[in-house]
Amino acid sequence: MKHHHTQSGYYSLLVTLMALVFVCLAPCAWGQNATSELPKAKHTSLGLYVTAKEAYQKWLADPENITILDVRTTEEYLFVGHAPMAWNVPLMAQTHQWDADRQYFAMKPNPGFIDQVKEFAEPAETIFVMCRSGGRSAMAVNQLADAGFTQVYNITDGLEGDAVNDPESLYKGQRLKNGWKNSGIPWTYKPDPEHMRFVRNETEENSK
Repeated sequence: MKHHHTQSGYYSLLVTLMALVFVCLAPCAWGQNATSELPKAKHTSLGLYVTAKEAYQKWLADPENITILDVRTTEEYLFVGHAPMAWNVPLMAQTHQWDADRQYFAMKPNPGFIDQVKEFAEPAETIFVMCRSGGRSAMAVNQLADAGFTQVYNITDGLEGDAVNDPESLYKGQRLKNGWKNSGIPWTYKPDPEHMRFVRNETEENSK
């Protein structure tokens, strides 16, 4: 009987310790079982991650203390759609220069990105960062971390989500797997100019 109680106590302690480990680790990667599940391009220096659905639920629970930041281009924000509460500060601007090697039109960095984010967010605030599918947002998180922001999470599936990779699917290559738009949560085409920042062109910079 004594042995039975000792064994039961051991298992109870083990379960308690496992629960504590889960609680400690969960805030660092709400949307993933492990960071290793993410493609390397979505990793960030802060190691903080959420899915689009988690980001919306957490914002809904505490909208005064959580900021949603959309770092896609102005064109994407306007014509692909966006989260209604999101601030749009492009990490990069679209150019008309064709990159033959990569088979897409090149982008150029937004030199005012950090300063524009600082217009409405403090370095200690919680910020959930979104792009199309988690790559540019990871880059944005790293830039913000380098600038002293400490609670910046990458929304790993972005607005449009990951592409279908089933070669037998009619939707192969289309972004329908996850993401804000595919998660049953609100999004809109209607812009909010007060929540938008723009990449200044060279003419504007030279006229200042």
